[in-house]
Amino acid sequence: MPLPDDQHLITLSEDLLTGLKTVFGKHPGFRPAHAKGRLLTGTFTPTPEAKELTTAPHFNQPSTPITGRFSNSTGIPVLPDTDPNGDPRGFAVRFHLGDRVHTDFITHSTPFFPVTTGEDFLAFLNAIIASPPGTPSPTPLEQFVGSHPSAIAFVTAPKPTPASLATEPYFAVNALKFISVDGKETYFRYRVVPEAGIQTLDADSLKDKSPNFLYDELPVRLEQGPIKFKLLAQLAEDGDVVDDATVHWPEERRLVELGTISLDQVVPEQDDQAKQKYMIFDPIPRVQGIEPSADPLLELRAALYLISGRERRAA
Repeated sequence: MPLPDDQHLITLSEDLLTGLKTVFGKHPGFRPAHAKGRLLTGTFTPTPEAKELTTAPHFNQPSTPITGRFSNSTGIPVLPDTDPNGDPRGFAVRFHLGDRVHTDFITHSTPFFPVTTGEDFLAFLNAIIASPPGTPSPTPLEQFVGSHPSAIAFVTAPKPTPASLATEPYFAVNALKFISVDGKETYFRYRVVPEAGIQTLDADSLKDKSPNFLYDELPVRLEQGPIKFKLLAQLAEDGDVVDDATVHWPEERRLVELGTISLDQVVPEQDDQAKQKYMIFDPIPRVQGIEPSADPLLELRAALYLISGRERRAA
């Protein structure tokens, strides 16, 4: 996963990293966003329908070992699970395809993203920084949100706290492109649907929950069997916008079941933080049979994650 040659992209990534640290504080060794998380291991098993869409190895071989990471939003590693700022939750998966060969996907629990470009995301962060409590209205943040309808959609979207990280749906915000064996291209977005069903908690139910209840619940749940999700692809149709993370396709677009994610073990605590510090999930597939779309956020996210990951490893 190399850094891009685009100096503007590198500088923008560094500015975004500075902005995230300003908003959430400096926490060496942790991610600047989705800092609190936990790793689990398991297996992915594809459906026959998946191989009709792509030649990617993990959709064509019988099964693939995986590592998944659940996370809370924000860059605060001790954020209580009961804090509403922990939503949207994150879920990333790495498919282990061979010795030092892998591909990843990254999702979160709100099917929205507030902006189209990295420049707008930096402006969003700067507006937050310039709007501390007591700032006269309209604050810079209010002005930014008021001029960006997609930011309003993101801020106002319902974000209920899940009863379990295993009962939360997750959505990829960036479109990717499948390449089939005969060369057919199909744009899509991943969705992750819990086999246990979607279950959320209201404010009253949260009052008696511990600050780490979501992560403490994982090993208890695994005693009853694996945590399973269906991995789906929402397929774009001709004319759908595929290079803008704020534009969502109609719900009637076809959903194809790609396979089953089965998580059966929490990474032991003594290994978890070291592995989290090392792992850099990549939003760009970098595997045959799946290609990135022209969404500008993909290259930016990849650069930002790499730069922050290098800092995390050096901490």
